[in-house]
Amino acid sequence: MANFSKSGVPRFSVEVYQNEYLPEGGREVHAVVTVTATGGGTTGGAPLPATRPSPAGSGAAGGEAAGGGAPSGPRAAVVLMVDCSGSMEYPPAKMRHARDATAAAVDTLRDGVSFAVVAGTHVAHEVYPGGGRLATADARTRAEAKEALRLLTAGGGTAIGTWLRLADRLLAGSGAGIRHGVLLTDGRNEHESPADLRAALDACAGRFTCDARGVGTDWEVREVTGVASALLGTADIVADPAGLAADFTRIMEHAMGKEVADVALRLWTPLDAEVVFVRQVAPTVEDLTDRRSEAGPRLGDYPTGSWGDESRDYHLCVRVPAAGLGREMLAARVSLVVPDPAGGPPGTPAQGLVRAVWTDDEAVLTCLDPQVAHYTGQAELARAIRQGLDARKSGDLRGATARLGRAVQLAAASGNTGTAKLLAKVVDVVDAAAGTVRLKAKVADADEMTLETRSTKTVRVKKP
Repeated sequence: MANFSKSGVPRFSVEVYQNEYLPEGGREVHAVVTVTATGGGTTGGAPLPATRPSPAGSGAAGGEAAGGGAPSGPRAAVVLMVDCSGSMEYPPAKMRHARDATAAAVDTLRDGVSFAVVAGTHVAHEVYPGGGRLATADARTRAEAKEALRLLTAGGGTAIGTWLRLADRLLAGSGAGIRHGVLLTDGRNEHESPADLRAALDACAGRFTCDARGVGTDWEVREVTGVASALLGTADIVADPAGLAADFTRIMEHAMGKEVADVALRLWTPLDAEVVFVRQVAPTVEDLTDRRSEAGPRLGDYPTGSWGDESRDYHLCVRVPAAGLGREMLAARVSLVVPDPAGGPPGTPAQGLVRAVWTDDEAVLTCLDPQVAHYTGQAELARAIRQGLDARKSGDLRGATARLGRAVQLAAASGNTGTAKLLAKVVDVVDAAAGTVRLKAKVADADEMTLETRSTKTVRVKKP
């Protein structure tokens, strides 16, 4: 356990769930790491789920560190990017709802937060306050911003990368610790190449987080989810534009609850060990493996973005050198790297240990850790949905039936009722436990896109 007490920084704790036992010659060690932040003085974060007890038959190890909580939030900056391309005029109410939603987001900003509004077409244009700067949220600037929003009209193309680059420039000049973007689009990114968008995402990654929303059903799911994934935000569909204001309000309430940015999950591994993967598995599945940055000998940092009062789960797999029966070793040390809000060196507030023990005791070798087993299934569920929808689009009906049937089976077994309901709009479920389904002859675009967009949402392990 390491102590870390800084004003305005939440208390972080780390818990490790695993079955540490390996057979003779076994090399792969799996663990689920639960990271929880609480007590940072957040003013709008989602409530924390109850702390889970250590399941029977699993090892749980971890530490907790205290941090002071300030009543006021940290310095934050937000850029709202609104699609103003020509397609936003069809139907005309879409643009009106986008203006209303952006106004609702502005109203939700905490006093003192820096903010700007950007209109996105084939170029990016500063709507408010202009001049390459940000405004400070108060009654006057909110009213001015909402007045400027009334003048927004639709016309032009779509080049999302240009919107993100402008947001990056504005946020970089703010000096804020919490830097957040919200991006709304209704169409495909047709006025720049995929390589241009990828380059923009690479340039913005690690500089700010961004929530992305697609409104209607004429946008490309993988473009919107790709933005959110690269920038460690959330992605979702708002099929009916009338729902935008409520969604934007929720986004901003969540953003205003963030207390510390740029938190990294640090993984130490012993000599000759190899990190196979590191994935966030709750509240959504997000592969962090390729985002590693070297932090020293056998140390790697994996970005986790901004934190308020919340809890997330990570699944890691480490391949260690094989050892003889009766041997034990530390397979990995997991810690957090949290910036100091006062500008000092970052702190490492909590850590957990991942162990490996070689044995021939069949009783412990066959005892699956429920956390690891559950999240392995949730990751497979997300893959099965994506593969099934891809097969359906390509006309491979047999493959689509098999993969979506497997998804139904996994959703039912894990208690992921939200995903099960979405799957039931794409397939007729004959036997959920067996994964027997029939593809529906007609599927609404909104239903298919909702399933694809939300395929990575997970549920946590059921309590005993």
